Amino acid sequence: MAMANTLPIPSDTFKLGFIGAGKMAESIAKGVVKSGVLPASRIRTAHLRSDRRAAFEALGIQVFERNLEVVEDCDVIIFSVKPQMVKDVVLQLRPKLSDKQLLVSVAAGIKLKSLQDWAGHSRFIRVMPNTPAAVGEAASVMSLGSAATNEDSEIIAKLFGAIGKTWKTDEKYFDAVTGLSGSGPAYIYLAIEALADGGVAAGLPRDLALGLASQTVLGASSMVSKSGKHPGQLKDDVASPGGTTIAGIHELEKAGFRGILMNAVVAAAKRSQEFS
Repeated sequence: MAMANTLPIPSDTFKLGFIGAGKMAESIAKGVVKSGVLPASRIRTAHLRSDRRAAFEALGIQVFERNLEVVEDCDVIIFSVKPQMVKDVVLQLRPKLSDKQLLVSVAAGIKLKSLQDWAGHSRFIRVMPNTPAAVGEAASVMSLGSAATNEDSEIIAKLFGAIGKTWKTDEKYFDAVTGLSGSGPAYIYLAIEALADGGVAAGLPRDLALGLASQTVLGASSMVSKSGKHPGQLKDDVASPGGTTIAGIHELEKAGFRGILMNAVVAAAKRSQEFS
């Protein structure tokens, strides 16, 4: 693999290109523009469908007709296509890809080794965001290819920081990441729905119950991330002796609530491992 011409990406003037103009690409682009990380004038994508073109043009982003034009014009390229399409797209664009460019993939399950082999060089970063990127609250995890630099990772952390929080780790953990943050939002949606159903069962109107359930989950999550306290301590702070909360916790423990969530994460991680 060619590595000799790896040069720093100009952090103040680089252009960002999206190969694939779907919802994830739109979420990232919107966050990057709205946060001021990068002006829309330095972002490119390509699509033929009018609705996808309009979504990006509304942000002030230039939309080409061909992916090749994006590659020719950009320094950082984010591949945001469906996993089954990644190989064909990268191979198609390979003649125009340069190791002076930083390549990024958000395709689930596609490993760095494959991405690097298809591209012909290893200045690649694999990122796994999750669907709350759509509201600027993604949990994104990145892993660096062998030729990606610390400066490259800082650029990507800044871009993905515009849609939530980012972490950097070894790729060997990505199946577990899939089981936790990749699939995790669905577990929480189930929990919110169940809490709301409980509120209805206890006599609350449906709209009020759902509003209280979703805000309670949001508030509890914020307490964990902002207070610095262990969730067990926060739980203890709410559960007064002989009170309502400990009665509810007792029921959750009898039903194996924590074990069920742990099993869900492990099951999803194992399924991810089978796919990859």
